[in-house]
Amino acid sequence: MKQLLQNIKDGKTIVEDVPIPTPREGQALVKVFASLVSAGTERMVVEFAEKSYLGKARSRPDLVKQTLDKAKREGIMPTVQAVFNRLDQPMGLGYSTAGTIVALGNNMQGFKVGQRVACAGGGYATHAEYNVVPRNLLTPLPKNVDFESASFTTLGAIALHGFRLAEPQLGENVAVIGLGLLGLLTIQLASAAGCNVLGIDIDPKRVKLASSLNVEAVTRLQAESAAVAFTQNRGFDSVIICADTSSNDPVELAGVIARDRAKVVATGAVGLNFPRKVYYEKELSFINSRSYGPGRYDLNYEENGQDYPIGYVRWTEGRNFQAVVDLMASGKLKVVPLISHRFDIKEGVKAYEVITGKRKEAFLGVLLTYPEQKTKEERKVEFPSIVRHPSSIVKLGVLGAGLFANSTLLPILKNNKDFELVGIASSGGLHAQHSGKKFGFQYATSSEDEIINDPKINTVAILTRHNTHADLIVKALKAGKHVFVEKPLAVDSKQLMAITKVLSTVDHPLLTVGFNRRFAPLIRNLKSQISKRVEPLHAHYRVNAGFISANHWTQDPAIGGGRIIGEACHFIDVLTFLVGEAPVSVMAHALPNNGKYSEDNVSMTFSFADGSIGVVDYLANGDKSTPKERLEVFCGGMVAVLDDYVSLTTVKDGKKKVESGSQDKGWQGEMAAFAESLKAGKEAPIPYEHLIGVTKSTFAAIESIRSKTAIEIK
Repeated sequence: MKQLLQNIKDGKTIVEDVPIPTPREGQALVKVFASLVSAGTERMVVEFAEKSYLGKARSRPDLVKQTLDKAKREGIMPTVQAVFNRLDQPMGLGYSTAGTIVALGNNMQGFKVGQRVACAGGGYATHAEYNVVPRNLLTPLPKNVDFESASFTTLGAIALHGFRLAEPQLGENVAVIGLGLLGLLTIQLASAAGCNVLGIDIDPKRVKLASSLNVEAVTRLQAESAAVAFTQNRGFDSVIICADTSSNDPVELAGVIARDRAKVVATGAVGLNFPRKVYYEKELSFINSRSYGPGRYDLNYEENGQDYPIGYVRWTEGRNFQAVVDLMASGKLKVVPLISHRFDIKEGVKAYEVITGKRKEAFLGVLLTYPEQKTKEERKVEFPSIVRHPSSIVKLGVLGAGLFANSTLLPILKNNKDFELVGIASSGGLHAQHSGKKFGFQYATSSEDEIINDPKINTVAILTRHNTHADLIVKALKAGKHVFVEKPLAVDSKQLMAITKVLSTVDHPLLTVGFNRRFAPLIRNLKSQISKRVEPLHAHYRVNAGFISANHWTQDPAIGGGRIIGEACHFIDVLTFLVGEAPVSVMAHALPNNGKYSEDNVSMTFSFADGSIGVVDYLANGDKSTPKERLEVFCGGMVAVLDDYVSLTTVKDGKKKVESGSQDKGWQGEMAAFAESLKAGKEAPIPYEHLIGVTKSTFAAIESIRSKTAIEIK
């Protein structure tokens, strides 16, 4: 299928062939017939991408600070590579489309194949021939609403939410500053609600268009005098700013024309330096409208399909979408007069030349249209120019093409001659296509089953979200594939049991987990120094993990498993590697969450069968500019200190030894060991009792925190 993409690194906007995405649970696959180009959000993205590196840095000083902090912690070259990898990720533009459902994932009751729908959401309702869209971002269309009109639904919901925030009453006076698409939708909504509406814009053509929609409108020069006459010198009850400008003039004008204690709502991106005098004297309320309505930026609502009870939240973003299409169906919201341009998706780049001013054309509603003829549904894109290596032993298929894959693992695999990169999959298809071309895979697909069942592939790397790991491991092992899975192995006991059941069979392929730190050169060196120990050791691993908000997917117990299961497993594995066996018990304590944290400020003390003790302090309440990891080991008259995998200091018999170099957390060593195990027919590079024991230890640590008791690990 064809999709319009933006490369943030080089600024190029292109139309590419990418695999048709595959719908997961709670999603529908929609064949798109029309999509609306946002002259605000999308133009800003394109203009940011087109800036030089210096220009990008100047426009985002917050990201520059994060980059400098990372460079201090991890070194310049790793930071530069990480930044370039992040910039190199293609971005699917668009967030407002309409089309027909052609396939459904599980748990999509209320929707059916062949149903006409409006679609919303960045990353979902993109400018592509097919999209996968979660259920709460889909809106059924009435028969008399065509696809082109329906493609305005998301923008209409933005306008409607801003209008609702003003809380206008029937018969009140409402001013709308800025008569672009958002403003022209807003004046119609306010008029349909029974308000007296005055539109204001600097462009006489926009004023004329507003008047053609039966709404009174004036230019900026006439605004103040017109406001006096329109409101009989009382001022407007509500002022809604829909302008797109860095100027402060809209907020200044709003203060002048508003009545005492009026509400000013900004739905557009405008300058926000308020004139204190007028806002203070009139005691004005100012609200910055946040997108489509309640539910926006809530992953449980948008991705997991959890709706809010209507008795408590009357107008969610989904209910706003429905209200917009109902207004279109009734004829109270007219969008066809707002369409200025139409481009076929194959010429999508021209749409951005229009909205960024390169074509020097006046514009308003810019649509992309999609051919209605039936196309062969291809979930796979081949790269015939890729050189094959038929003599290679590890023929790899990769599931997942996110940031970790692109920045860390795939560059290592590309440079390791023991791996032949055959196929790569991502459910959306886009990232698989990008990574497939970049790293030299033979094909990209959106189907995980295609990778797992491909006879040319003998090994599968699983780099997907944590909750999917266990099912994919079981499926791949049963298909006769060796498996590398990025941590964690599983997010709950039921998943772990399913994996151990497969591993208990007499003949099964090899499995390993991405516990890379045990393969780091400095850790291997430390292990060699204590390999002949005759007494227990004590190890203290301090992790300055940094704050992650509670609504991030890794914090969701059902998806990411939380940070103890999802990341602290790394550090428990290092203790397991050093001791030589998994822990047998744990006592864990956590600082109070206080509505901010998510059981990610914890101290976990692990006991081992030989009497060794390991402590992991995993903390999210520190400063990220401080190096992340520090390990101290005391054993047999020796003290060893590992600082962030950059230096290892050992002291024994009064003699101090320091080894240092660039940061190496063991990813290369890990993949080399995995390849060697496969090629030589050796045992797995990490003993299964370690993989399972570490995973059980994370479950036990959480149980200990909640029960406030020591837990035996069985």
